[in-house]
Amino acid sequence: MHIIGRGFIWDDLKVGYQFRTAARTIAEADLVNFVGVSWMNEELFTNDSDRDRRAIKGRVVPGVMVYAIAEGLLTPSMQETGLAFLNATVDIKGPTCVGDTVHVECEVIEMRPTSKPDRGLVRTMNKVVTHAGAVTLAYNPLRMMQRRQA
Repeated sequence: MHIIGRGFIWDDLKVGYQFRTAARTIAEADLVNFVGVSWMNEELFTNDSDRDRRAIKGRVVPGVMVYAIAEGLLTPSMQETGLAFLNATVDIKGPTCVGDTVHVECEVIEMRPTSKPDRGLVRTMNKVVTHAGAVTLAYNPLRMMQRRQA
């Protein structure tokens, strides 16, 4: 039985399993705080004037910020059971802007046990989806996860 508030255990997943996270609206304060902590002082993110002459009219947020928000939304799925983030390929599909509400749709695409019986590897395909249905970021993390003890 799955414990609410605890992440998935490797043994409970299978290739093809799909789930989605809760949604979250990206606020102006999120952008300001992220730019401040990361020092990503690119005018695309810090200058709100003269937006009409820019290719993207909205208040764009950095792709790496969208990725960080996605990982935060996914945290409950691996709470107490995620052991390591090993790698991922990240693909920015389109802009994400202040005011967008995003969630993450995930599908398990690879699973394999490790040499240690208490651990397994899981790769998912994760898509960040806006309230308008646009996929703005996709990535495929490989994570080490806890296995059920025999």
